[in-house]
Amino acid sequence: MSTEPNADHDSPDLPGVAIARMRREARLTGQQLGQMVRMSQAKISRIETGQTTASPGDVGRLARALGASREITDRLVAQATSTHNRMTDWRQTTGSVGGIQSEVAHIEHKTHEFRLFQPNVIVGLAQTSEYARAVISSIDVVYGRREEAGRVVSVAESVSARVRRQEVLAEPTRRFHFLMAESALSSRVAEPVHMLAQIDRLRQLSKQENISLRIIPADADLPFPLIHGFELLDDACVVVDTFNTVMMSRGHDDIVAFRKVFDTLEGVAAAEVAPLLERYRRQYRDLVN
Repeated sequence: MSTEPNADHDSPDLPGVAIARMRREARLTGQQLGQMVRMSQAKISRIETGQTTASPGDVGRLARALGASREITDRLVAQATSTHNRMTDWRQTTGSVGGIQSEVAHIEHKTHEFRLFQPNVIVGLAQTSEYARAVISSIDVVYGRREEAGRVVSVAESVSARVRRQEVLAEPTRRFHFLMAESALSSRVAEPVHMLAQIDRLRQLSKQENISLRIIPADADLPFPLIHGFELLDDACVVVDTFNTVMMSRGHDDIVAFRKVFDTLEGVAAAEVAPLLERYRRQYRDLVN
């Protein structure tokens, strides 16, 4: 079977377009092609229509099954690799934090090993509700009232979404690696009484068997600047926090780079966090009293 795609008409960013044309030229249904490569018809449809980002491996399998030459197959795989490595910006024109929380929760639901790093705030999965409220409310200072699907999204709703995400912490089969800089403890993001409660929350989590909590001391020799926070989910996805959006990538190069960053920073972090947490607990207790 020889069904070469016409390179002049293929979008360089949509290898699914070429796959769809080759399949039609081969007079195969999506179901028949799926049987050839052991892939569901629904997945093939999503790839062809661009509803999902096709992995380079899937594109290669489909192209070879459809009789594409080595040159065409390599080109389509290269296009898929380029597309797969791009970060998806989850920026929403309304700045909807609630919507972003739901998207992140959907990905986290399937994750078994979490690596979370934050330089200046407590990692989201460890935040108390009042601390989360202070963080999320600060975004309203910039964006004001936010809308999602034609309705105003309240801070309370966003806080509830973040707290619901923490339900995964109770599942013993999941592993969590929390990494923060000491400035996350010293920055008074919330009122002292709420900071005190947040410190106590971290003390509790540090004793949980499926959680590793490490803190980078303020006087540590840093291998590179602590620019922004991120999450690594099963070494399959990286979620990057910025002030006004969240970005996600499943690209191999991105994941390898962020895993190296995490492991390097973890190497300069303190594994024994009890003394540090106790120092800040006393500090905030004195401020409350």
